[in-house]
Amino acid sequence: MHVTIEESTLRAAHMSPGEFKREIALHLYEQDRMTLGQAAELAEMSQYRFQHLLAARGIPAHYGLEEFESDLTTLHSATPA
Repeated sequence: MHVTIEESTLRAAHMSPGEFKREIALHLYEQDRMTLGQAAELAEMSQYRFQHLLAARGIPAHYGLEEFESDLTTLHSATPA
């Protein structure tokens, strides 16, 4: 699916297409409508850069039990026995 944003809308918002995408991604992430990965992809940024953008805007990262368990599994597999 493709969404077209009129140039007049971008001009009125004083935003480039990239800035507009980032703002939409931030909003959807903040509303818990997108995961970090999905929002970073929409914003056309790495997850690392998107996390920095979240921090700069004062938007807390969503870090639930599922993410914790995934990180724990990764740490256990990376740790020598």
